[in-house]
Amino acid sequence: MTDNLPRSVRELVRRLDRATLASGLPDPEGAWPYASLVLVALAHDLSPILLLSDLAEHSKAIAADARVSLLFDGTFGLAQPLTGPRVTLMGRAARTTDKDLTRRFLARHPDAAMYAGFKDFSFYRLSLVRAHLVAGFGKINWLSAAELQPRPLAGLGEAEEGILAHMNGDHGDAIQRYATGLLGLSGEGWCMTGLDSEGIDLRRGGEIARLAFGPPLGAIEEVRPRLVDLARRARAT
Repeated sequence: MTDNLPRSVRELVRRLDRATLASGLPDPEGAWPYASLVLVALAHDLSPILLLSDLAEHSKAIAADARVSLLFDGTFGLAQPLTGPRVTLMGRAARTTDKDLTRRFLARHPDAAMYAGFKDFSFYRLSLVRAHLVAGFGKINWLSAAELQPRPLAGLGEAEEGILAHMNGDHGDAIQRYATGLLGLSGEGWCMTGLDSEGIDLRRGGEIARLAFGPPLGAIEEVRPRLVDLARRARAT
């Protein structure tokens, strides 16, 4: 398998900030399938991060059986939705107190900071097992977690928070040009909410966007020149 297919799956899930969570509600006759809408962020290894209320039905289901699925729907706006891409990530959900995962989620969903500290809310990390991609009629593939996960980039997780603070605080004009010049988006006030080896995540109010790099970053030292090059290209447009 070439890396094109796994990367297309990664780009699909990274450009969405919500998914349908499928879990199994406890039932005397066996687990009952239950689907719900959840907000999602992604760790650098593509593990989904969730913030769930302990009172929600899906949290009760996870407590009984950690196996869940997340459906990411990339068919919005298509005249024939079944020709578009969607991917189901399957794995096991577990509570986490990892500060990097918490930070990544709240950067992706800043409004969640209003309730993230409540005692009845918990963060979860989904340990991936496999993924099912449907890219249109007859375009169906199973991928293992090992096939799907990107190559780790040493130091990026530790550096990301500082890079985002620097870009949003000192180079908001460059981020704005990324959005309008490279992605063709409108409106002022775009900010950068995430950086990984294959691209950057942007947000403006309720709008989100994904700007993918060409070749992935090979080392942490490549971050600055890559962002500078994107700004140069954006100015040229």
